[in-house]
Amino acid sequence: MNELENVRNVRLNEAGDKVLILDQEKLPNVEEYLELGNAEELYDAIFRLKVRGAPAIGICAGYGMYVLAKQIETEDFDTFYKEWKEKKDYLDSSRPTAVNLSWALNRMEKVVLNHREQSVAEIKELLLAESRMIQAEDVQMCKAISEHGLSLLKDGDGVLTHCNAGPLATSKYGTALGPLMLGKERGMEFHVFADETRPLLQGARLTAYELQKAGVDVTLICDNMAGLVMKNGWVDACLVGCDRIAANGDAANKIGTSVVAVLAKYYHIPFYVLGPTSTIDMHCPTGEDITIELRDPEEIRSRFYEEPQALAEVKCYNPAFDVTPHELITGIVTEHGVIRAPFQENIAKMFQEHPAK
Repeated sequence: MNELENVRNVRLNEAGDKVLILDQEKLPNVEEYLELGNAEELYDAIFRLKVRGAPAIGICAGYGMYVLAKQIETEDFDTFYKEWKEKKDYLDSSRPTAVNLSWALNRMEKVVLNHREQSVAEIKELLLAESRMIQAEDVQMCKAISEHGLSLLKDGDGVLTHCNAGPLATSKYGTALGPLMLGKERGMEFHVFADETRPLLQGARLTAYELQKAGVDVTLICDNMAGLVMKNGWVDACLVGCDRIAANGDAANKIGTSVVAVLAKYYHIPFYVLGPTSTIDMHCPTGEDITIELRDPEEIRSRFYEEPQALAEVKCYNPAFDVTPHELITGIVTEHGVIRAPFQENIAKMFQEHPAK
């Protein structure tokens, strides 16, 4: 039985004046929903990973900009847009690596600018419709990604994943976990090894939680056990999500992903990156151009411990992401299919055939 079916991790509340999220900081032990009603609460939720996963961040941002628009009391477009744009830019600064954030915010801004001749009240309704469309499209995209990803697996496969790219990070199915969820629905069985994903343990707290709830066979491992699991012949494919993909196919994902890719290459295991085309940034030539977010050293030194595990004066380096070079990637799975090398050429071709909105 799939216990995740009733989990709705990002949505508007019934009154339509706040964004309701499942607080991922509290999982897996506490399932608590938060109501976000102002820009500071939205920023904090995104920055502190209370809502996380590139698609879910985009959905939250879309709903958030509608909620903030409702609070602006003016009928003058220029006054409305100036205040709304300030809040939009503020939210955009919360997570610089996750391209879905800026993608969703820019999409909402386009609605405002394209309808500047209409009343502010009408613009607010259009923002509501657009935010709902972002979420509905995400459900469709995740289903399509799951279908394409499932075509790469066979019943009984062992799969290794890193960080979290399941239903909690999206609206349904997920990206990297989507094929496993969809396969389970169809009676297929997989044996999943979930990296705990230090230092914030998204693999332990979220991926293992989702798979266990969905009835998928999952084994939690420490990040530094991945090589041994691969050497033992227990892994047939690696599936990971992504926060930004450069035009040449380099992919940014949670720190430690590139290590998995190197190991997979050594052990001749296919390594797939799964994500919607909205995570592909054609304005970003290579992975060298991706901004890597540096986070609080205390996430390494003391978080999740009753007492600090390192001296207070010890320096900590805590990048949130790393970039996997495209040479280590077997395929990029999007809603339009599986992109393979040469990535730069085939990514551009995909966008020619399916222009981005």
